[in-house]
Amino acid sequence: MSVSIRPLGPDDREQWQEMYDGYQTFYKRPGLPADFFAEVFQRLLNDDPAEFHGLVAAEGGRLLGLTHYVFHPNIRIPTGTCYLQDLFTRPEARGKGVARALIGAVYSAADAAGVPDVYWLTAEDNYRGRMLYDRVGVKTAFIRYNRA
Repeated sequence: MSVSIRPLGPDDREQWQEMYDGYQTFYKRPGLPADFFAEVFQRLLNDDPAEFHGLVAAEGGRLLGLTHYVFHPNIRIPTGTCYLQDLFTRPEARGKGVARALIGAVYSAADAAGVPDVYWLTAEDNYRGRMLYDRVGVKTAFIRYNRA
């Protein structure tokens, strides 16, 4: 598989939305309204370093995966940190190095920005994803809580 990783572009909207919707379905989240996709896509295309960034994995004209990440301050880490918020690959691309390449591209973007700390979250039952994450990251002892 000859996959290239590149920034999300204006012509990627339809395939990006299809994959992002698949990401929501994977995590059993309710459907999102059309205006949500339009707003998020525009935010991802913004060149503001403080805004979200989007990368895609492509083979020819077909997008096989996506990731979104954002840099933010951290009181404990003077250089700040990078949160890899979303990572999704199409089912047919799983196990073929696409997710690993996307994570590697986020690592490279973080390094280029002088922000070596990168973290992400996943569902406990995302066993297939966690097999990769155990190879490219370090599992922490922290448990996430959300506001009740």
